[in-house]
Amino acid sequence: MEINLIYMLCFNILVFLSFVKFGEAVRCYQCSSAEDLKGEDKCGAYNKFDKRNHIAIECNSEESHVPGSFCMKVTQQSPRGFIWNGRWRQVIRRCASVSDTGVTGVCNWGVYENGIYWQECYCSDDECNSAKNPSVSNVLVGFSLSLFVFWRTFW
Repeated sequence: MEINLIYMLCFNILVFLSFVKFGEAVRCYQCSSAEDLKGEDKCGAYNKFDKRNHIAIECNSEESHVPGSFCMKVTQQSPRGFIWNGRWRQVIRRCASVSDTGVTGVCNWGVYENGIYWQECYCSDDECNSAKNPSVSNVLVGFSLSLFVFWRTFW
């Protein structure tokens, strides 16, 4: 029984360490639809964001427009009828150092006085500011799985 407990503890430590990144900065996509040429949508304002056309940059490197420890995606959209052929939309993806709420892994939204809808999403995993929403941390999934195995083995 005691040897099984030691093996299980070692297994949990290995699972945890397999998800931990040592000495690396978070890597985020960096673009703005305001910088797109007319007729282009490289930052994913109207079409799906294509990760193959972008390289995620390290947030503490000189390439980063804003140094930071997590990623953010900002979306702004006008009400219908603001532009003759539909809605105006802007997307900004970049590194960030401070979130309004102080929490990452969440999205905040609201409407400005002029009717512009805005949404800001913050995340702390590599390349997490692409098209998908923030997801559950791999560490949390790994820890939960190992806890489940431990529970089934000893109880």
